[in-house]
Parts: sequence; C-alpha cells; structure tokens
Amino acid sequence: MGIFDSIKGEAKRNFIARADSAKGEIIYKYPENNIRMLTQLTVDADEVALFVKDGKVEGKLGPGRHTLDTNNIPFLARLMESFTGGNLFISEVFFVSVREVAGVKFGGPIGDVRDPETGLGIGTMVYGDFSIRVTDPEKLVVGLVGMGRTSNDELLGWFKNQVLKVTRDRIAELLVKKRWPLLDVTSGAYTEEIETEVIGGLKPHVDGYGLTVVRMGNFHVSIKPEDEATLKKLSKDVAYSRLAGGFQQYAQGQAMLGAAEGMAKGGGEGGGGAGNALGGMGMGMGFGMAQQFMNQQHQQQPQQQQPAPQAAPADTRSPAQRLKEIKELKDAGVLSDEEYNAKRAELMKLL
Repeated sequence: MGIFDSIKGEAKRNFIARADSAKGEIIYKYPENNIRMLTQLTVDADEVALFVKDGKVEGKLGPGRHTLDTNNIPFLARLMESFTGGNLFISEVFFVSVREVAGVKFGGPIGDVRDPETGLGIGTMVYGDFSIRVTDPEKLVVGLVGMGRTSNDELLGWFKNQVLKVTRDRIAELLVKKRWPLLDVTSGAYTEEIETEVIGGLKPHVDGYGLTVVRMGNFHVSIKPEDEATLKKLSKDVAYSRLAGGFQQYAQGQAMLGAAEGMAKGGGEGGGGAGNALGGMGMGMGFGMAQQFMNQQHQQQPQQQQPAPQAAPADTRSPAQRLKEIKELKDAGVLSDEEYNAKRAELMKLL
C-alpha cells in the first residue's frame, strides 16, 4: 500500500491545477513550491496562474494546458535551480479567478450615529452582501504576499473589514451633510445613494490591490427596535412642536389637552350637571389652546401684516341670564359659595 501511495503522489506532482474544493475561491495557492520540468499545468477559463519567487511575479499563464518547459515558456528559466541539473523549478504558483464573485456576505456594527432630526446618538448596524472582481491579478498577489495574506479566507476577511470601515464613515458623513433622518435611512429610502457612496469610497482603498467592488446587494442599515420606537416618538414630537411654534408651546398644549381630557372624563363619572359643565370646560380649554397656537403664529409675522385690533363684542346677556348661569356653575361645583355670593351681589345691583 505504501508503494502505491508513493507512485500516486509522484504522478500528482506531474500535474498542477486548482483543487476541486477551491473552485469558488478568488485566490488559490498550490501547496508545492518544487515543480518538475515538463509538468502539465492546467488553467481554467476564468483564471490566470502566476509564478512568484521572492515576492516578485516572474510570469503568468492564461487559460489552457501548459507544459512547463523553458523552450515553450521563457520566463521559467528565471525559476530554474542549477543544483538540480535543470530538472526543477522553485516557485510559488497562485491561481487567481478573474470572474465576478457574488454573494460575499458582510456585516457588523457601524457605531453611534447622530440622528439629525432628534439629535440623539443611536447605535446602528449594517449587513448585506457584495460582489468582487480582480482587475489586476499581479497587484493582488504581490500585495497579499507582502501582507502575509495568501489564502482566500484571509483575503475576504481583510476585504470585509474595508467594506465595513468605509460604510461606517460614509453613512455618518451622509447623515451630517444631507441631514437624512435616521428612520428614513433604516427604511431603505436612501439605499442606492449609500451604495454608490460606499463603492466610490472603497475605490482608493482597494485599487492598489487590483480589486474592485462591482455592486452591493441586500444592503440594509438597522437599529434596535427600542431605539426605533424612541426615534418615532421624538420625531412626532418634533413635528408637532414645529407646527405649534416651538417645543415649549407644544408641551404646554399637550399639558392643557391632557388636563382638559382628564376633567371631562372625571366630570362624566360624577353625573349629569357637573359632567356636562366640566366637559364643556374641557372642550373650551382645547379650543383655547388651538387659538393660542394661532395667535403665536400671527405674532411671528411682520407687524405691518397684522390686522387692526378690533374691540371685543359687548356682553348682551341680561343680568337675569347671568344670574342663572352662575347658579349652574355653583351647582356644578365650579364656583365656591363665596365666589357665587360675590358675583350674585354685583348682578343684583344691575336689576
């Protein structure tokens, strides 16, 4: 059995090709450095084979089957070792795919990004995939060999970090410059713009390694559900406060509406007359708040646009009618006995 294994191993050394298990990889390094003269080397249609010695690319071969002989391939003479009698080449052989490799997944935290609409710093994440293509195999191999990254996993690990870094920087920059609300970004409203910025931002980082990102797919920026709920509430408050003329006015209005609603509900539980009276007061306070907002908006306009002040309409109610109304307010508990008696005394003088 040992003899047959030895014969089989020797036969394999006469043929060099990308391993079947590495067909989907961008870069594959042949495990042997000692290559015999007249060895058959097979290069697939979508790749090139590079011969590297001492960190320098000595030559490359395109698709097809090649017999490694100095008579056919002159650059091999630079790889030949004289002490072997001219029967052995010493070289690293890299197979580099030049087709577009799609579906490379990446993802990770972007970090805290300040939402322009609310001013909050929100933790964000990004995930998706991209496609990559080698534009210059020689730059790729020399660059990776120089960095000590000669495997496909090491290449993709480094490249994913580059994508994540540029994505983090570009999203933060776009939020500041474009003032995009973070909720719009996470909804996918600006996905195409972000992809364009990320691909453009990656170019100076990867051009030197002979790589390019062709496109990005299933690209998504996300935040935690609780942060999304917080942003939605604050965005709603900000929008309402703008309509109200400012956050302080909006807060006052919310408090007035809450008080009016509570008084109306409380009055309804207490029974007929008091419920109706307090319900009416709640409605009145709500309308008063709306009128206050309108007045504030008018005050912000130039003075010359303000209409001339008009005198308040005269009270045409008779003293008897007014006595009846304050009696109803006293019965409803709105006026105390002292207040009622004081107002009644004033009206009695008019009778």
